[in-house]
Amino acid sequence: MDQKVIQDNQKIFAFLSNYLNKAPDYIEKEEVDALVRNGVSHEYAFSVILAAAFGLDIVDNRADRDFFQSYFPNMIHHLDTTEYNQNPYYKNIKIPSIKIGNSELKYEKYKPYEGFVCDDIVQSKPGRQIPQIGFFDTEFVYPAVLENDRIWMTITPNEIETMKEAVDRATGNVLTYGLGLGYYAYMVSEKETVERVTIVDMNEDVVNLFKTHILPQFTHADKITIIQADAFEHAKYDLAKGNYDFVFTDLWHDVSDGMDMYLRMKQYEKQSPSTEFMYWIEKSILCYL
Repeated sequence: MDQKVIQDNQKIFAFLSNYLNKAPDYIEKEEVDALVRNGVSHEYAFSVILAAAFGLDIVDNRADRDFFQSYFPNMIHHLDTTEYNQNPYYKNIKIPSIKIGNSELKYEKYKPYEGFVCDDIVQSKPGRQIPQIGFFDTEFVYPAVLENDRIWMTITPNEIETMKEAVDRATGNVLTYGLGLGYYAYMVSEKETVERVTIVDMNEDVVNLFKTHILPQFTHADKITIIQADAFEHAKYDLAKGNYDFVFTDLWHDVSDGMDMYLRMKQYEKQSPSTEFMYWIEKSILCYL
């Protein structure tokens, strides 16, 4: 890969890390509206405001302009709240605000024009790694689990987009490592081609929250089996015994804590050669391996 592309990849991720961690609501509606009134799209308006915040001069500096064109047009996405609110889980599963142990179940929200990761990294042919950043123009609420007051599990557009393929491909006897709020289990249990869904998760508080408040809302709760256990111990001793047709692993919070667990879990695939395996945000993880 060209050294300049590697440096550009590092640069865009550094910019976005600072933005998403420190000021994801930096961009104001009034600023975007002012530019949109001049005939540009919401995405372009958002992009140029964000580029200026990064210190890029896309008018007079050719290098900055080239950098902008290499990333921003395929990186920034104006999302539609209606599309996500029609998602079956959002429509049919209602989340109460409740605490059990160190875990809290509640709704969080994105402010209008607040930026967030909305899909896997896209890798272009020259090797550019293009993050996918989304925003809504109105407030958007989403379910979340907090651990010790820190957001740990959510069902946001990112989770929905990055699980689509794993939902589509699931069939027969399905195993999922990681429970979260039960989004994946719900979506695959709704499929006629899925007969059983086994969930492995070791967090007792999260399992209890799910069993008490979410699982009773499942249309096909009879398909669901929950095993409270360590995922890697289960994979080592019980995975091959289960005769699973499809296994989906979602144990990590993001790429940074996911790489080691991803590589560790991949080792168990050889025990079940007839099983199809998929992993949450695998495309993004592979960009770093």
